[in-house]
Amino acid sequence: MQYVMLTYETEAAFDARSNDNQGTYWGAWQAYSKALAEAGVLVGGNALQPAFSGTTVRLRAGERKVQDGPYADTKEQLGGYFILEVSDLDTALDWAARCPAATDGAIEVRPVLPMQ
Repeated sequence: MQYVMLTYETEAAFDARSNDNQGTYWGAWQAYSKALAEAGVLVGGNALQPAFSGTTVRLRAGERKVQDGPYADTKEQLGGYFILEVSDLDTALDWAARCPAATDGAIEVRPVLPMQ
């Protein structure tokens, strides 16, 4: 079964992407991605640019409403996602607990709804 892990990170974590700790920050993510790939559970995923770079679109009464910024303005922002192929939710949660963002952010795990 496929699960999506949505990684939520703090502003400090986003800042770590571009400061002198870049090696430590990205090293943890590269090691985690490598472990997922070597386990044969990684289907896909990507990191995202900071939330301020997002644009939110809504359609209301047939009219498009465009807003600069993220859908939700919170302390933690969507930082990226992984798609995993694992046997069950417990296995997906085990992988989520190993994710670098779990230490100071949050990981949301959701089953994928197959589209045909």
